[in-house]
Amino acid sequence: MRFRQVHLDFHTSEAIGRIGSRFAKEQFQDMLRKGHVDSITVFSKCHHGWAYHPSEANEIHPGLTFDLLGGMIEAAHEIGVNTPVYLSAGLDEKITRRRPEWLIRAKNEATTWAKDFMTPGYHRLCMNTPYLDVLVAQIEEVVRNYDVDGIFLDIVGVVPCYCQTCVASIRAEGGDPRDDEAMLALWERTYANYAARTNEAVHKHKPGLPVFHNGGHIRRGRRDLAHYNTHLELESLPTGGWGYDHFPLSARYAQTLGMNYLGMTGKFHTSWGEFGGFKHPNALRYETALGIANGARCSIGDQLHPEGLMDEATYALIGAAYGEVAAKEPWCRGVTAAADIALLTIEALHPGQDEDHGNLRGKSDTGAVRMLLEGKFLFDVVDLEADYGAYKVLILPDHAPIGASLQAKIDRFLEGGGKLLASGESGLKADGGGFAWKLGASFVGRSPIKPSYFRPDFPVAGLPAASYVMYADAYEIALADGGKPLGAREESYFNRDAFAFCSHQHTPSTGQAAGPGMTEGEDGIYIAWNVFEDYATKGSLALKETVVHALNRLLPEKTLTTSLPAKGIVTLQKQPDQHRWVQHLLYAAPVTRGENIQIIEDLTPIYDTAVSVRTDRPVQSVTLAPSGEALPFEQTDGAVRYTVPEFTCHAMVVLQF
Repeated sequence: MRFRQVHLDFHTSEAIGRIGSRFAKEQFQDMLRKGHVDSITVFSKCHHGWAYHPSEANEIHPGLTFDLLGGMIEAAHEIGVNTPVYLSAGLDEKITRRRPEWLIRAKNEATTWAKDFMTPGYHRLCMNTPYLDVLVAQIEEVVRNYDVDGIFLDIVGVVPCYCQTCVASIRAEGGDPRDDEAMLALWERTYANYAARTNEAVHKHKPGLPVFHNGGHIRRGRRDLAHYNTHLELESLPTGGWGYDHFPLSARYAQTLGMNYLGMTGKFHTSWGEFGGFKHPNALRYETALGIANGARCSIGDQLHPEGLMDEATYALIGAAYGEVAAKEPWCRGVTAAADIALLTIEALHPGQDEDHGNLRGKSDTGAVRMLLEGKFLFDVVDLEADYGAYKVLILPDHAPIGASLQAKIDRFLEGGGKLLASGESGLKADGGGFAWKLGASFVGRSPIKPSYFRPDFPVAGLPAASYVMYADAYEIALADGGKPLGAREESYFNRDAFAFCSHQHTPSTGQAAGPGMTEGEDGIYIAWNVFEDYATKGSLALKETVVHALNRLLPEKTLTTSLPAKGIVTLQKQPDQHRWVQHLLYAAPVTRGENIQIIEDLTPIYDTAVSVRTDRPVQSVTLAPSGEALPFEQTDGAVRYTVPEFTCHAMVVLQF
């Protein structure tokens, strides 16, 4: 799987002519060389439904007079660049106009994407209709006729649909389209059938050819869906709505699945479909470095002009990042992540309530990952199928009720010496029987007071003792099982309403303890608020300091400690075939411009970053890669200590055993 990939979009209306008229093999090749590109996903079929090659299974774009797909494949292969091929699966506007009965429909029979005539857009097609036969024939034609290096199928997934085919299907089974569970089972079967048929269409002609089905998000906890793919491509354009939080969260889950994966960003200022939009080269340098630091290969989205001329500025931009990636690749192959902490993803426990859909519960994952990154902890994001025994601490963030099977699994984790950090309603038995483990507390109930306050028994950022407002839901607890209080919960005088309010936001604390707010017991620590979702929405200092304090108590000997500032990111990747560990340091500070667009422009040099890595293996050398510059180090008391004098954006430190 190549490290330096480009995903070349080409969604071109039939109202535009002269398609590919300026395409030239030499210019195409020159741009790939300028961009240090080693794989480019080119296109057979776009969202508008047209083919960009002679076709019997489809229709060639009316403005195209030659085999553009074949020309791109030939040009790329001639210089050793791979060519996976893209087909729009879920969108086909040409077929939409001809066969509207194949469209996905909501319960009220509305179609998707296109809201009205004044805000035009694409319409999504249902894979439970004869459209799937059309798509399979298009895939087979491409795989049969071209020397492709993979197939990328876009806009697919388990999608709600009440088209007449789906309604007829559920009724034929004796079901009722009003039954949400029955309909969900139908949609799951529809997607499974789609994946099986499209994979077969590829592999019966070219066994083992890479295939990826893109839904815009890898659903954590759905390994069955992940394994419909031969590899994963984590679509995560920071400026396109994903933000800079999304990729680390998605990557720290993906690397646990044992599959090759790409981190996909874009060259655009905003997102897909933008012509003439460019991010700063420093942003791509950081985003690609973040990918390889998390065990990923890289993919950068571009969009080709209808006339087929590759944009020189785009490939200069891409080349600034990929030139660096090319030099770093030897230290990024065959790696596995080192992690002390496992974060049990809420998405796996509450399917359909991930952070990408705006619900508050799903923000617990986002808030937890922010805290772990800023606290410089080594962590993975795990689901219910993961091996918890590989970690020292398991975090149950805010909304993790405990059923019997999960309790048994965590019992084994605790018996092996692991510790828990739970918050909110996490750690409570699903049957309402109180806490499943000894976290130093017994459960009383949800507090009616909001917001409430936390007065910790430990300093926050060196400040004198204070009561810190907690905006999220609070839970009343009492000490139990010999638990140790780590701070008190305080209530405000009253909840704010139209008949009693105080000041601009909320009522102050009474200053009186209303029970513990944080406890420590034999099995771990409990925090009596939904602190992780609170951090995702409010980001207050006390929230992070509270969680970091708890984790430091549970992890007295972390694998890695560093002086890197809060906005920096650290990872540690093990490269067993080379008998070395590669420790990554990253630093950039995104700023918000426009309406919630996160921008990286300036990269600030970071000086004298101290790092300590625990290992009982003797280290022969500590060097910077790819330069090979040796760093002074000492190895005592089970840890290797060194200082990186200066780096900008990304540094890789190689511990050779």
